[in-house]
Amino acid sequence: MSKTPPSRAALRVSDLAQNAKTSFEIVPDQTQMAALAQELDLSGLRKMRFEGEIKAEGKADWRLTAKLGATVIQPCGVTLAPVTTRIDVPVTRLFVADWQEVEGEEVEMPEDDSIEPLKQWIDPEAVMIEALSLEVPAYPRAPDAELGEAVLAEPGVAPLTDEAMRPFAGLADLKAKLEGENDG
Repeated sequence: MSKTPPSRAALRVSDLAQNAKTSFEIVPDQTQMAALAQELDLSGLRKMRFEGEIKAEGKADWRLTAKLGATVIQPCGVTLAPVTTRIDVPVTRLFVADWQEVEGEEVEMPEDDSIEPLKQWIDPEAVMIEALSLEVPAYPRAPDAELGEAVLAEPGVAPLTDEAMRPFAGLADLKAKLEGENDG
């Protein structure tokens, strides 16, 4: 059993009061936010705060409830212009003492993804980083960004357009034409 906490915010489970809530607040400084932004491949990270509490759940389990707030800056997936996104989300984790690891080549993901195995330490900082990484938009897009349509072809060859790639569009036109002939 390690006596060294995994982070400055980690709390030893044996030190938590069974009949009282343990509050926490993590506000990373500029250096920590810059390191986290680099780790998550962000252009910038501002106004980050993670605050909540840990309380006993039954006889051996512990529940962490918190609120994550952060402003992330990422390049637009289309134009590479900076896109600023505000993240304000609730975060819940249930640390379970009798955790059973499922083994096998193929296993189903549990429905409740907030359940974690209870170990010697509960680390709100690790939960904060995980929650932020899950909430960062995968494909940020600037408000005025459009993909448009690329039309490429060798000289002398008719270009293949998005419209031509829709095989049923022609059938819909043909159906409408045939219905128009039958009505008239």
